[in-house]
Amino acid sequence: MLNTHLASLLDPDQSVAQPAAPDPADGRGLFDAYSEAVASAVETVGPAVVRVDTRGGEQPRGGVGSGVVISPDGLSLTNAHVVSGARQIRLSDSEGRITVARLLGIDPDTDLALLRADTARDFAFAPLGDSKMLRRGQLAIAIGNPLGFESTVTAGVISALGRSLRATTGRTIEDVIQTDAALNPGNSGGPLVSSRGEVIGINTAVISGAQGICFAVASNTANHVLSEIIMHGRVRRAHVGVAAQTAPVPRRHAIEAGVENKLGAMLTGIDQNGPASRAGLLSHDLVVRLDGRPVTGVDDLIRLLDRSRIGKRVTVDVLRLGRLRSFEMTPIERAAPAS
Repeated sequence: MLNTHLASLLDPDQSVAQPAAPDPADGRGLFDAYSEAVASAVETVGPAVVRVDTRGGEQPRGGVGSGVVISPDGLSLTNAHVVSGARQIRLSDSEGRITVARLLGIDPDTDLALLRADTARDFAFAPLGDSKMLRRGQLAIAIGNPLGFESTVTAGVISALGRSLRATTGRTIEDVIQTDAALNPGNSGGPLVSSRGEVIGINTAVISGAQGICFAVASNTANHVLSEIIMHGRVRRAHVGVAAQTAPVPRRHAIEAGVENKLGAMLTGIDQNGPASRAGLLSHDLVVRLDGRPVTGVDDLIRLLDRSRIGKRVTVDVLRLGRLRSFEMTPIERAAPAS
């Protein structure tokens, strides 16, 4: 064995070629992979991004935002604040074709609106992905029409998941993705996209002066909202008077409490006049179950507090200081937002 090894060193004809090790100082390979991931995602989703224009007609001071087509029949998502009060809505696709759209429903509680293009044709579309699979640090790509410039792309990372965002109207938008991808005026309503070309959120807001902290409503919440609008014309919700964000369940606490959750919905605010406060819930309680069903994030809490639980007593299981505690409350109907 040793003789063979020595022979291979001495005889070039018997030597085995070894690939050169990559130079750690050369970052071009990593940069090329990053660029390819962004470009591929944009090629996949970009054709489905539309410009949403509410100017013209009886509303000369309307605005311009972004949207994304999510089905081949022209069903599209954008922000509620982009189309609120609009009497005429037009969508412009990446090829410059303009289509009049109808507003099917609006949900200011999540700053989402559902549109349908009037023209019957096969639209380029991008289905919603599963935001539950996201991780902090993951690549995030924003596509939209900032400042009126068509199909602009910015990229960054997911900074946090399951945030709550207080809108200018005072309402709390739950299950929000925080990202450092630049979102400028006009990007509102456009898609936030993963490196796999999945729509993982709908861009919703920028906090001025916050050094690029930007937000998007998670795709799972958007999926719930559009389903409610399609079935009922609006989102009817049970209300318990809490604000929450997705948070990890400490493994030690999960084992001691006998729960399997890796994530839960941590209460960050309690309405003192709401059902949750009257039941005894407190800020920093970590909700892990509602009526026996797992709550693994804010999106689960939003989905489970649907119209079927209005006026019906529910049991909420929370971890408080590592101990599992149960509370009973009766959700009320959330007041319909002002149009």
